[in-house]
Amino acid sequence: MIAAARAAGRSLARDFGEVENLQVSKKGPADFVSNADHRAEEIIYTHLTKARPGYGFIMEERGIVEGTDKSNRFIVDPLDGTLNFLHGQPHYAVSIGLERDGELLTGVVFDVAKNEIFWAETGRGAWLDQRKLRVAARRHMNEAVLATGTPWHGIPGETHASFAREIAAMTPATAGIRRYGSAALDLAWVAAGRFDGFWERGLKPWDIAAGIVLVREAGGVVAEIEGGDVLKTGNILAANADLHPLVEKQLRHAAAFGKAAGA
Repeated sequence: MIAAARAAGRSLARDFGEVENLQVSKKGPADFVSNADHRAEEIIYTHLTKARPGYGFIMEERGIVEGTDKSNRFIVDPLDGTLNFLHGQPHYAVSIGLERDGELLTGVVFDVAKNEIFWAETGRGAWLDQRKLRVAARRHMNEAVLATGTPWHGIPGETHASFAREIAAMTPATAGIRRYGSAALDLAWVAAGRFDGFWERGLKPWDIAAGIVLVREAGGVVAEIEGGDVLKTGNILAANADLHPLVEKQLRHAAAFGKAAGA
């Protein structure tokens, strides 16, 4: 998985240089980035099918690929942080998770621009290259820096209104909120202690599968915000064991305020 992520990352790095040049063109880089995304996914698919014939896939571009091995399935995002990539911002990642018998087993997140490989396997811990990771130990909200993601263009207006209520509840309660534009890296940074927590709604399995393994193996807690299946809803909250219930409480306050206001 690491070899596949690095190979895809080399392709993305080459294309990223071209995207920076395309910023000044009238056409813009959107079509080029789409092709870069597909190239990276093809590289990952080729590497992993050769290494593990028969494994299935869930991929952002290809969708579901059924394998002859019904126990194992890779969950792949070849380019997480597409909008950053599109605008020539060097904060994007390759994300590969492995699910076995319905349970997440392994995760790899490759920060291409910084050449950082985050990886974790259930029972073996979480690592940044060869350095073992541990979630931050902060216990109080007013000390915590949290990451999130904003709803994108085209999402219904109520989703934006709900997010605004969450930000209004979180901002005065924390040391700071960050929005960097890559859920995979946000989760990797929670595992590394760079962020104290992360929440976002409506994500896809390929955005978060690898990161979930990283946070859990680094000693953190990952759950669906309302208590459901996080891979189905994409409503994710990740933090250490002390902060997780505190962040959840703030999110619930924001939701209750919205209902009371009739939103």
